[in-house]
Amino acid sequence: MLLAREFIGYLSRQLVERLSPASLETSNPMTAASVIAQTIEEDLSIEDRLNDEVRDLLDQYSDYMRRENVSYQEMFRKIKNQLMSQRKVIRAAGRDTGDPMKLSRDKVNDLAHKIVSAVRKSRDFRVRKDPNELRLAIVREMTELLQLEHRIDTAAREKIRSQKREIAEGGEEYDVLHKRYYAEELKKLGITLGG
Repeated sequence: MLLAREFIGYLSRQLVERLSPASLETSNPMTAASVIAQTIEEDLSIEDRLNDEVRDLLDQYSDYMRRENVSYQEMFRKIKNQLMSQRKVIRAAGRDTGDPMKLSRDKVNDLAHKIVSAVRKSRDFRVRKDPNELRLAIVREMTELLQLEHRIDTAAREKIRSQKREIAEGGEEYDVLHKRYYAEELKKLGITLGG
């Protein structure tokens, strides 16, 4: 998933805290946050499942692609873009669309619509504002929290770059160090990554 589940939990709790009581009310903030977290996780998992589907498709044609010297990455991108277009899935990755945050602006807006819908259906919330005003408030707060996540990710990458020797991004060592440094930065916010 593009965002760690622990960060999604933090994001959801922060949304409930920041939007209460001006935009919405809840008698049980933890349950309310779980409604929001579930909405975000379900939406982000759609693209994860689509990635798995594309990988499965490409596995079936791996011999052909090798014989014809077709780039795996290029085919992956083409098939994924085609499936996303057919299924009307909004691309989650912001960095793929030029946004500095992990989630694209379009995805944040889409998630805000889905969160408003989930909040309005749930008995755990009482909406105090017009749905569009609530959506705009969610976009604003979510963007601020995602910018925080971007700073955390950047700090983790800077720690890796500051090593005495160069560590290539995408390698196993880089991934292990990034995960460790990212977790250290999250811990400063009181967020602990699971296993």
